[in-house]
Amino acid sequence: MTELGYYNGKIGELSEMTVPMNDRACWFGDGVYEAGMCRNYHIFALDEHVDRLFRSAAMLEMTVPMDKQELKSLLNDLVRKMDTGDLLVYWQVTRGSGPRSHAFPEGPANLWVTLRPKTVNSQLGPVSVITDEDTRFLHCNIKTLNLIPSVMANEKAKRAGCYECVFYRQGNRVTECSHSNVHIMRDGVFYTAPTDELILPGIARAHLISACGQLGIPVREIPFTVDEMMQADEILTSSSTAPCVRVCRVNGQNVGMKRADLFDALHRAVFDEYFALTE
Repeated sequence: MTELGYYNGKIGELSEMTVPMNDRACWFGDGVYEAGMCRNYHIFALDEHVDRLFRSAAMLEMTVPMDKQELKSLLNDLVRKMDTGDLLVYWQVTRGSGPRSHAFPEGPANLWVTLRPKTVNSQLGPVSVITDEDTRFLHCNIKTLNLIPSVMANEKAKRAGCYECVFYRQGNRVTECSHSNVHIMRDGVFYTAPTDELILPGIARAHLISACGQLGIPVREIPFTVDEMMQADEILTSSSTAPCVRVCRVNGQNVGMKRADLFDALHRAVFDEYFALTE
């Protein structure tokens, strides 16, 4: 198959798959999700993605309809049905199905999976971004399906000809981007927002921090402001599909681009790991 869909045990071409209208995803976006890159039929960081899905589900009092090992086995089995082993693997769990009611329904949760061809872009950047006030709710640490603020911000960036939109809260604290984490480097130190309720604890973020450790780059998990970001030596974004991206402009102003040695070392370390673990 070139593109595959799975829903509660049913498998088929993605364009032909359907889901019930009374799935809670349709009514409330009531669910959690994960997405990971696959290369040579190996899903990168699968354990970490599955662990985060279960953490997100637990915070919403949602029961995943299979255990971790069963889910990993299912995803690996689905990957092997594809014509190519270079894929974006997406899976989500919704609270279940039932008539529209805010109260939780009885019955099991629903499991969706989609697979489509995609490769990690190791050559992306430097990129331009914009900033926007972070108006999302206070559970950004849960990878929930409720993504309307992120969708609107990313569209705003696209219309401005930019790669991403960097969110900030009151007091100009930088949180994250519409679909990635954001970090800065200053005086040889890697700064990234702490994993509180204002950011998603990104898998790629964790691997960047690990790469810093291997390279002897100090890491500080503390808040930083828009002003501090604008004055940083480097600004980076990270996501599963683009693990290490360099930012050269924010709101049309040239920024960063002062420590190519550190960026290149981090970029190389992150992709060396990715390629080694997906051979």
